[in-house]
Amino acid sequence: MPDRVYLDANATEPLRPAARAAALAALDLTGNPASVHGFGRAARALLETARETIAARFGAHPADLVFTSGGTEANALAIAGLGAGRRRIVSAIEHAAVREAAPDAAILPVDRQGIADLAQLAALLAEGPPAFVALMLANNETGVIQPIAEAAALCRRFGAHLHVDAVQAAGRIACDFSALGAGSLALSGHKLGGPAGAGALLIAADAAKRLAPLIAGGGQERGRRGGTPPLAAIAGFAAAAAATAVDLTFLRDAAEAAAVQAGAVVCGAGAPRLPNTTCLALPGIKAETQVIALDLAGIAVSAGAACSSGKIAQSHVLTAMGLADLAGQAIRVSLPWNATADDIAAFAAAYRAIAARLSRHAA
Repeated sequence: MPDRVYLDANATEPLRPAARAAALAALDLTGNPASVHGFGRAARALLETARETIAARFGAHPADLVFTSGGTEANALAIAGLGAGRRRIVSAIEHAAVREAAPDAAILPVDRQGIADLAQLAALLAEGPPAFVALMLANNETGVIQPIAEAAALCRRFGAHLHVDAVQAAGRIACDFSALGAGSLALSGHKLGGPAGAGALLIAADAAKRLAPLIAGGGQERGRRGGTPPLAAIAGFAAAAAATAVDLTFLRDAAEAAAVQAGAVVCGAGAPRLPNTTCLALPGIKAETQVIALDLAGIAVSAGAACSSGKIAQSHVLTAMGLADLAGQAIRVSLPWNATADDIAAFAAAYRAIAARLSRHAA
């Protein structure tokens, strides 16, 4: 759709050329990585090379990487496979993939900027036996970055396991598993510009022995995740992971400046955020109305996570931040790796016109 502008990268990134080429090349391989003949060995070599590439990119050892079907499964594997028998603590701004996999979890609050309350985390950790804590590296709606290293230090002090959903952060900011100090970390290939269908869970060596598989099968992934791996998606995942990150801060700031001039409020503006993400609330105007109006103007954005079967609901993230009055009035603009200044200019012009028109009708 060459006449349209795509600004919904947090839902899925456009496929990177290197990832497309890698996936297409992998489709020419016939063998199953579990087979011992030459075809199988060639497939196995591709699989292990991809594992090494992704592990190196994110500061992990290849043996500590388990391939999954995506970020949702990686999070579920961590929660079910590493959190079994432990108290669960989940931040109030986690993605539904984490929240719904741990419905009985204690909720860790965040402040008005969307930053986790580490004093409250310490209090929760002190209440009982070792816990399983889920805290995302960067929020999918606001882009707000969490103090993971500090949270990891607290978790170690209380003998807790820290799981990090890094699906949105990976490839956009520094994301080194070893440096963060977490016990596990989830990744998704299509959020990096790879094909959908492949993700990974990184597991610290001291936690790996506790991992119980979520999917049993033929012993794949060292018995940690059954099923024949999708080689093409994994090859594209590795190629996307190896791609150079693009700093989109300048373009994001330009989009924000135009929106603020048109009356928008930037949610989480006082916190460190992803360079590609802005959450813009237009007081008094429903998010759904804004998304539809921008779509009709040729600009693709979203309202919150793109994982609700097309539904637009009140944002639990903004509600947790104390912005309940804006929770149904915010859109997410997330710039893809190939965003241009012309894209932002088109967004700015459309947003200004739409904000003026909708505000007049709402008055």
